[in-house]
Amino acid sequence: MPIQNQIILDVLSGKKVARTPMWIMRQAGRYLPEYQEVRKQAGSFINLCKSPELASEVTIQPLRRFALDAAIIFSDILTIPDAMGMDLKFEDNKGPYFEEALSSQKDLKRLDQKNAGEKLEYVYDAIKQTKIKLDNKVPLIGFAGSPWTLCVYMVEGKATKEFRKVRSLVYEDSAFIEKLNESLCSTITSYLVNQVKAGANVVMLFDSWGGLLNKNNYEKFSLEPMKQIIKEFKKESDVPVILFTRGGGNWLPLIIESGCDCIGLDWTVDINHAKSLVGNNIALQGNLDPCALHGDERSLRCAAKKVLEGYGEGHRHIFNLGHGIDQFVNPDNVNLLVEILKEESPAFHQN
Repeated sequence: MPIQNQIILDVLSGKKVARTPMWIMRQAGRYLPEYQEVRKQAGSFINLCKSPELASEVTIQPLRRFALDAAIIFSDILTIPDAMGMDLKFEDNKGPYFEEALSSQKDLKRLDQKNAGEKLEYVYDAIKQTKIKLDNKVPLIGFAGSPWTLCVYMVEGKATKEFRKVRSLVYEDSAFIEKLNESLCSTITSYLVNQVKAGANVVMLFDSWGGLLNKNNYEKFSLEPMKQIIKEFKKESDVPVILFTRGGGNWLPLIIESGCDCIGLDWTVDINHAKSLVGNNIALQGNLDPCALHGDERSLRCAAKKVLEGYGEGHRHIFNLGHGIDQFVNPDNVNLLVEILKEESPAFHQN
């Protein structure tokens, strides 16, 4: 049965659309009171991720409130290292972390790459349950963290201010980082393929920490592994791929060659410049500053219009935030943003 609202799939395939579609990174999350209730029911963030029924429930919560054009499966990018045996932990005031981080090639022996896919069955089950609940109303987006981003957490143990350990290892022991990236590439590829088999209509690679690197290191340690994933993924699936590198605006000419179907932009990127680089061959996603959702109606409308005007006329733009929505946003402002897009965006789709 075809999906009723295919506007995001149309944008990704280059078809003409009547308005700019929209979804929000981290749209199923802490800013929603109904999410908080399910989170309490689960007992912990990790339990929530690993419960297909609860994960599917929070995935569709935003769709009940807002007329968004896609759902994204509720999960976490660190499910893969957890499945590889690193034992992910989470504390509300600390976030996700690993007690035993990796430091050298000998630590790679601790990683269970062979059985990781089986341990991620709960994600595929959550996708299957979500597809039933969505009832073909909108597409479902699956995702994974990029190899470099997972590498950052696996080496640092948690998010830090400077990420000095992993950035130093790029120079001190590049062979270790390359080997870790290599082990992650195959796992991530199969993970995304299995998400599609479970029902995902789009997949996205979150390269949250690619912006930590200089140009040469970004290309070698972040982009090249993602290119390999996309290449291998496309051998098995024709589902579109969105690639998002936070802080990657300077490397758009390189990202264009990644093989992705859409490039996600953070809020620091000039979307008009990005469009001039990619043309009509690749879609763009973004890139409203997430903090714009804390403004009043006038300022939010102004900020949203600037993004639309920045992209200009054309049919290859998916409206989104330049990063995930934060927990302090008033949900009413998300609904307001959806309405603003429906009012303002048709003017950019006349031709």
